[in-house]
Amino acid sequence: MTTLIRHPYLDHPGPIAFAHRGGAADGLENTVAQFRRAVEAGYRYIETDVHATRDGRLVAFHDATLDRVTDGAGAIAELPWADVRHARVAGREPLPLFEELLETFPEVRWNVDLKAEPALRPFLELVERANAWDRICVGSFSEARVARAQRLAGPRLATSYGTRGVLGLRLRSWGLPAALRRSAVAAQVPETQSGVQVVDHRFVRAAHARGLQVHVWTVNEPERMHRLLDLGVDGIMTDHIDTLRKVMDERGVWA
Repeated sequence: MTTLIRHPYLDHPGPIAFAHRGGAADGLENTVAQFRRAVEAGYRYIETDVHATRDGRLVAFHDATLDRVTDGAGAIAELPWADVRHARVAGREPLPLFEELLETFPEVRWNVDLKAEPALRPFLELVERANAWDRICVGSFSEARVARAQRLAGPRLATSYGTRGVLGLRLRSWGLPAALRRSAVAAQVPETQSGVQVVDHRFVRAAHARGLQVHVWTVNEPERMHRLLDLGVDGIMTDHIDTLRKVMDERGVWA
């Protein structure tokens, strides 16, 4: 088997535990309070999302609009930071800027979903200013956006496959021809998609043969966690951070 691609972001003994949005099951997703709880629970890898406000500030937030999880309303891309900063998740926790997260949690490695194109260049400029390349992996459903990020930043930026890359890897795992971007370090995938199994022995073997890690999202049930770890996946993203830690502790793989 090909040696897995090494990037400083991946320097971790054993499977990686990712706190998805810091641990979304607690109801305070993508907030400093929730990220702090994940860190205090022992997590060093945290998944989050980034949107750019109208004036180019980078907000760690999943949705394009404020409406679902905050007491605010409106599209982040259409609002200045001066307005967005007043919104509160669950009516109490403010939205953090991504630069604030880099400063507040200097030991954390961030798996970042760039949700929209306007966030791309400001994000890379921020990572450059903070010299945080070793702490960042960029992903997106858009293969084109991730590829652009890779072209702009070069090999210092770790990236995962977008939807097209994952499809290509699934086809390769079935012995079918497919073009694949060579610069990714991971395939970050759901266990199933639209009723089709994505992660199985074949998929994991195909990824590892190309030097790619396999990170699976979003896995909240202990039995699924055990099954995926038995398959040899390299990371699991979860909303239920206490559950994943317990499973990894039971298996002796919590680092």
